[in-house]
Amino acid sequence: MKTLISRLSTTQAVLFDLDGTVVDTLPHILASFRHATADVLGASLPDDELMHYVGIPLAEQMRHFTGDEDTAGRLLASYREFNHRTHDEMARLYPNTVATLRTLTGAALPLGIVTSKSRHMAHRAIALFELGHYLGAVVTADDTPVHKPDPLPVLTGARLLGVDPTRAIYVGDSPMDIQAGNAAGAATIAATWGVASRDRLEAAEPDAVIDDISELPALLGIED
Repeated sequence: MKTLISRLSTTQAVLFDLDGTVVDTLPHILASFRHATADVLGASLPDDELMHYVGIPLAEQMRHFTGDEDTAGRLLASYREFNHRTHDEMARLYPNTVATLRTLTGAALPLGIVTSKSRHMAHRAIALFELGHYLGAVVTADDTPVHKPDPLPVLTGARLLGVDPTRAIYVGDSPMDIQAGNAAGAATIAATWGVASRDRLEAAEPDAVIDDISELPALLGIED
């Protein structure tokens, strides 16, 4: 524990996943999956199956629902049509997010987003909640050739912020987030308010687990 506390207290940058960590789009994502599978497959799949792979790029998620590439493409198109049309009315910001980002930037910590969301929709969510002025880097599914759980997106985020990845932390709500951060050499913080259960998150071996984003500054030794 002493080693972990020392590492977190010397953090030089914080990277966050977006959906399920900073922005509460999970009900919207689930509604979009329900719409697409009902539209294309004629029946919706169980909710836990629909949400199990949230955290990887959307096109890859669709391939888990069908072995046919054409059907996967139609699922993706149906999902996006519904999701883009209803995003702004359904997306929400998690409680304490803005206050926490303000505290971290007040402590001179560079912040960034590393998400498997498309560039267009990631920046749309960031603009909707006016988060851009807190962020020094945004890495989306369109910005790297490989995606979480590969470490490259997290490594890219650290590079854009100008820090060694071993001096960064990555906060995310899915096992893929934790796996990507660990592989990048970053400290990892699992967020229990998102898509994955505590058990699934702990199995991915994060350095710490928090139940509210407001716990993050104190974990890093920052006083509000």
